[in-house]
Amino acid sequence: MKDRPKGILISAPSSNSGKTTVVCAVLEALKMMGRRPVSFKCGPDYIDPMFHRKVTGIPSSNLDMFLLGENTVKYLYAQNSRQGDISVTEGVMGYYDGLSMTSTDASSYALSKTLGCPTVLVVNVKGMAMSVPALIKGFLNFRPDSTVRGVILNGATEKTYPPLMESILSEFGGEIRPLGYLPIMKDCSVGSRHLGLITADEIEDIKEKDLRLGRKALETIDMEGLLELASEAGEIEYDGICPQPLPESVRIAVARDEAFCFYYEDGLELLRKLGAEIVEFSPMRDSALPRDVHGLYLGGGYPELHLDELSGNTSMLAGIREAVQGGLPTIAECGGFMYVQNTIAGRQVCGILEGDSENTGRLVRFGYARMKALRDNLLLKEGQEIPVHEFHHWDSTETGHDFSLTKPTGTSWEECIGTDTLYAGYPHMHLCSSSDAAENFCRACLGYKHRT
Repeated sequence: MKDRPKGILISAPSSNSGKTTVVCAVLEALKMMGRRPVSFKCGPDYIDPMFHRKVTGIPSSNLDMFLLGENTVKYLYAQNSRQGDISVTEGVMGYYDGLSMTSTDASSYALSKTLGCPTVLVVNVKGMAMSVPALIKGFLNFRPDSTVRGVILNGATEKTYPPLMESILSEFGGEIRPLGYLPIMKDCSVGSRHLGLITADEIEDIKEKDLRLGRKALETIDMEGLLELASEAGEIEYDGICPQPLPESVRIAVARDEAFCFYYEDGLELLRKLGAEIVEFSPMRDSALPRDVHGLYLGGGYPELHLDELSGNTSMLAGIREAVQGGLPTIAECGGFMYVQNTIAGRQVCGILEGDSENTGRLVRFGYARMKALRDNLLLKEGQEIPVHEFHHWDSTETGHDFSLTKPTGTSWEECIGTDTLYAGYPHMHLCSSSDAAENFCRACLGYKHRT
């Protein structure tokens, strides 16, 4: 299959350069212009897509070269781009930052080449003058096939932007397009947390902030120039992905509230294509699981911040414990894994698995890995692998020994719990990276439906 989505990738020299703010401003400005933007996020991050969705009104997809591989990334990009008329992808970390300190694999640079779309570099110009074109030149020339074609100056002002623009034009001619700037807007800033930005739903005036950013972008960013750049994107070729649906439907309960909100939307969509009806519920506020469900998905999030509600909701805890112990096929990732154990910070939760979770004050087993099943389980057969990612400061006294995990550096360890009806562990997976895992989960749900 071939496609040619119009799109750009917005990256930066480093994290904390203002990528998410600029992306949200651009998305809002495009909507104000009557366009229908579709957004994507490079890498495994869950939070930035939540901000994108607040602007566009449709889910933002993650495009992770390690978790998904080249073909699936192209497929998801092409398919989801059809929901609008221009695609905007937010990069991860710095433009060339990849799997390790010495690799560009799975970087924004690698993704831009895979998608064939031009890159716009967001440069935070605080404390710089002629160092701005010098920095841009370094990123442009570091690799001969760099896709950097434009630049937005974050933190510039009405007075400082014109001379900076002239220095860029003088240095690069038409090779790099200066596409405007976004001034510092303190009234549009958001807080932070140990896993990144706070979630979009926690900001009461998020929509008003987006509107202010969009109006400012229309004034200070060359939106027509961005559209012209997006039209220069190249053609991509990929194989279609057509999962075989179950012979009959199943209902899967998905925890979705402030405590459990980390899901890859394309993974949930894959479950739907396989024949699952997704039924959302709140472990914080609902008194019981949804009726007549055949599977349970407890995703990641911030359960540690909502322990009063979670620990106090004893009817939900008892209902989940009875269902899981009764064989309800269940995925419990990261925060969901913490929730099904005995305690979180000394507070009683489900008590399905032995183990107590505490804050270590540091990142634990951070990064990408390949996870291999050491025995047959709910998701994988013995010896099968799936790529995963970990990003958490909490750890448990019992993390499991049913899978082996290996980092790209070669470091290995055992982790996670896998039975015929349960996957539980800190690693996050993208179900689109392994049709076997998604299909096995859905088939287990169908088996549970027939048994009950």
